[in-house]
Amino acid sequence: MIVMVTLLAVISPGPDFAVIVRNGLRYGRKLGLATAFGIACGVIVHTTYTLLGLSYILSSYSWVLESVRYAGAAYLIWLGVSAFRPQNASLAQNCDTEESVNITHWAAFRNGFLCNALNPKTMMFFVALFTQVVAPDTPQYAQMGVAIFISLAHLIWFSFIVVALTDERSVTLVNKWKYSFEKVVGVCLVGLGAKLVFDA
Repeated sequence: MIVMVTLLAVISPGPDFAVIVRNGLRYGRKLGLATAFGIACGVIVHTTYTLLGLSYILSSYSWVLESVRYAGAAYLIWLGVSAFRPQNASLAQNCDTEESVNITHWAAFRNGFLCNALNPKTMMFFVALFTQVVAPDTPQYAQMGVAIFISLAHLIWFSFIVVALTDERSVTLVNKWKYSFEKVVGVCLVGLGAKLVFDA
């Protein structure tokens, strides 16, 4: 049950997927993988406060969730708008060298981490998972195992997306539509951010 729920949640398109595609297209494989690692670490934040029993704060103090919701929305919109900034390096160049890339590994990691950690829907997913799917009497080591599994599932899936996107056989095709696709992803990120603002 937990495996199925997790896999469905991971592969469902959302902010994390959009950010991975954005960074993979814009900066290449290495920085795309750094973004995937950031997302996995963002998952650890959610599992940590859930395992510590702090999830009740989210349900008891609505302003906490609201604050995170607006912060996450602002960050997604900022990422979306940044997709329209000029980027001269092609994907092939970015796959082979970092000379033309104006972003650090830390910045790419931060993109993924904040995108996941500031997503209120991800917060509610973990609260629901650990309160409805994971039984209260489940041993702590088993709950930690679930947390690690979820984080690794995110890392593996999004790393796969990056590798597939930057594979040599895909580079020519991707570069042909790279800038148009970047703009589409940027619009999607802005839309996802706006949706967070207007969703009750």
